[in-house]
Amino acid sequence: MLKRKFGDWSEWKRILERKYAQKYLNTKEFTGYITLLNTLKVTEPLSVSYGEKRVCIVNDGYMWLQQFPLDKKHSVTTMFNENGEIVQWYIDICYKNSIENNVPWMDDLFLDIILLPSGELIEKDADELEDAYAKGVITKSLYDLAWSELNIIKEQIKSEKFQLVNFSNKHKDILAALLD
Repeated sequence: MLKRKFGDWSEWKRILERKYAQKYLNTKEFTGYITLLNTLKVTEPLSVSYGEKRVCIVNDGYMWLQQFPLDKKHSVTTMFNENGEIVQWYIDICYKNSIENNVPWMDDLFLDIILLPSGELIEKDADELEDAYAKGVITKSLYDLAWSELNIIKEQIKSEKFQLVNFSNKHKDILAALLD
């Protein structure tokens, strides 16, 4: 069974105080749902390591923008620090994006891509995909779909054709106006 991840992060206990907004967009550039989580107060900061680099991805005042494009096999989370600067884009490869009880969600296919503002690309969780396939959690077609989508997105990023990252600030601003 695929792990369903919801855009409101309502189950995340690390967040003590939050603001949240979401919106459906149907524009020439993007059709789907966008969500914004403003982590006003957290129990403790969360940092991740990528080799020698250590990146704080959540702390008081951070914002997480999620883009759930309909009819695509990925979702993008843009993580902004308390100064509004992008610290990373986290691209989840997924089977489907949709909405349930008015909350956007994705069915996660385990593989992820991290894009740092420096342009560095990091593939993540291939071991989780391999394990899910070996244990029969996903079929061969879903396994192949995950790798295909990852490779397409990597190529689009390298050729500067992966447009969702270019809409991060615009989408954040749309939703931040709803938080006030």
